[in-house]
Amino acid sequence: MAQRILVVDDAAFMRMMIKDIITKNGYEVAGEAENGAVAVAKYKELSPDLVLMDITMPEVDGIQAVKQIKEFDANAKVVMCSAMGQQAMVIEAIQSGAKDFIVKPFQADRIIEAIKKVIG
Repeated sequence: MAQRILVVDDAAFMRMMIKDIITKNGYEVAGEAENGAVAVAKYKELSPDLVLMDITMPEVDGIQAVKQIKEFDANAKVVMCSAMGQQAMVIEAIQSGAKDFIVKPFQADRIIEAIKKVIG
């Protein structure tokens, strides 16, 4: 059975692009969220195998969302996505429990590499 991924980004076009890449590579889109608050709710509802989480989002950012998801499920697997120059935030995200991070603009193979590294 295909592994299910929750795609979280405040930009609809980014979610579309990511969904396209992961479905072409045999993964299933469990759902999508446009901010961290929605991401946490969807995680609880959908129990995805992996979350691809943008760091910078309105309302609840990716780092807060990772912390909340990890509190709910210590085994949650989250890969952070960040723009260039957000190194400090990436470090904070990893300390908060993220397993890996991808830098925007994305290379499709880098996304797949990160997913494979974390969930196989």
